[in-house]
Amino acid sequence: MPPLAQPASIGLEDQLLAFAVSLLIGGVALHVGTHVVADARDYGHAVLTALLGALAWTLLEPVPLLGGLLALTAWIAVVKRRYRLGWLRSLGVGAAAWAAAVVVLAALELVGIGSVSALGVPGT
Repeated sequence: MPPLAQPASIGLEDQLLAFAVSLLIGGVALHVGTHVVADARDYGHAVLTALLGALAWTLLEPVPLLGGLLALTAWIAVVKRRYRLGWLRSLGVGAAAWAAAVVVLAALELVGIGSVSALGVPGT
């Protein structure tokens, strides 16, 4: 008799690991984005900014009709506040961070790691 199939659910440890890796990738992307557009701070600053941006996005994105726009504006405001930038430079950091996240995630996909995202970077 064949063994019973294991459920496809993911354990808490796996979820925490995926969260941590996704947050670190988001931090890398934001760190790269600030190096491109502004005076970057340390990597830890970028990781905390990614976490705060993800929190703002999570809270505002479900708002009916305007959720995406509100969430994006809040995310840019988090970058603006954390890096003491203007709105346009913060938007530039966001664009550079998004591009960096896409490159990192594509590279991870090439080596067989495709179950992560870039937490704290919208659109990834």
